[in-house]
Amino acid sequence: MTDRLDLPQGTLDLLILKSLSLGSQHGWAISERIHQVSRATLQIPQGSLYPALHRLERQGWIRAEWGTSDNNRRAKYYELTRTGRKQLDAEADAWDRLTAAVALVLGMA
Repeated sequence: MTDRLDLPQGTLDLLILKSLSLGSQHGWAISERIHQVSRATLQIPQGSLYPALHRLERQGWIRAEWGTSDNNRRAKYYELTRTGRKQLDAEADAWDRLTAAVALVLGMA
């Protein structure tokens, strides 16, 4: 058994929004931050990350701008919008309520 976990449906958006709440990042950096902060438990495949970024951009929760990465490559940088910050707050609150409810059920005697 590996130490990696599959993300529950809908969790990726929350993780991306949280990562971007700390500042503008390109896609690979978002994936790496999530991987590092989760102590290598969460690995976001590019095939999931970039469609999620495009979806969040269409929803107006993030915006993108082309720039140059640390290794001098052209990269698309994403940042949270005001609407995205509100969405992050709502989703984080819902996540807290959900995990608290699941913990209560799992703790049943």
